[in-house]
Amino acid sequence: MKIAIAGKGGTGKTTLAGTLARTFAQKGYKVLAIDADPAMNLAYSLGIEKDAIAKIVPLYENKELIEERTGIKVDGMFGVAFSLTPKVNDIADKFGIKGPDGVILLIMGTVKSGGIGCMCPANALLRALLRHLLIERDEIVIMDMEAGLEHLGRGTAKGVDALLIVVEPGIQSIETAVRIKKLGEEIGISNFITIGNKIKSLKDEVFLKEKLSKANLNLFYSIPYDEKIVEADMLRIAPIDYAKNSKAIEAIKIIGDFLIKLNF
Repeated sequence: MKIAIAGKGGTGKTTLAGTLARTFAQKGYKVLAIDADPAMNLAYSLGIEKDAIAKIVPLYENKELIEERTGIKVDGMFGVAFSLTPKVNDIADKFGIKGPDGVILLIMGTVKSGGIGCMCPANALLRALLRHLLIERDEIVIMDMEAGLEHLGRGTAKGVDALLIVVEPGIQSIETAVRIKKLGEEIGISNFITIGNKIKSLKDEVFLKEKLSKANLNLFYSIPYDEKIVEADMLRIAPIDYAKNSKAIEAIKIIGDFLIKLNF
């Protein structure tokens, strides 16, 4: 199962991504979590130690790796030829960081000139890597995306089983969800699952359902607002470790069960 998760900043998509990854791993699945959001907070949501986080070099910034695999200096002239099909099948094993419950984390870093694709060596390497991770590997892959889906293109999107769009009660969040769906459709994604988050009341849920339906999006499930999640963020502790039985974590576990039953 290959799942990408996107949404407006602050909607809680990283909490969803990290908690789903841990939940699947606790059920015995092999899980690869990919941080493709420039904010790069997935490590905290997974519960990876602070010292390990401080040593992480995003793949986009790993000049030595990029130069080795593409055959060109990162700071060189892009007009010369370099490999568009670099070797990538060992990168997850060599550069992945092992977190709690055995989840492996890869941090991509920021891709510039996304969907239209600046064909610089770094972009070529990351796109080849994503194609490998999404199409050729057999573990569960959870991708924490930025709203613009910058890492995905037509060559990689076909490996995504579903795009989870996280929304909170608010017009800006819904407008962002609509843009994400449009971008996803343009690159070939067909399965969209909308998750409501930070729901405080039935009024919030009704608001989301009404606004989303006008954009041809259906609210798949709602995660309630939970102060424990706020506290976990303040303390920089993975929510699933800080409050594993809280109402928000329980809702995310239910979403994970639904995703498994969908059997993409």
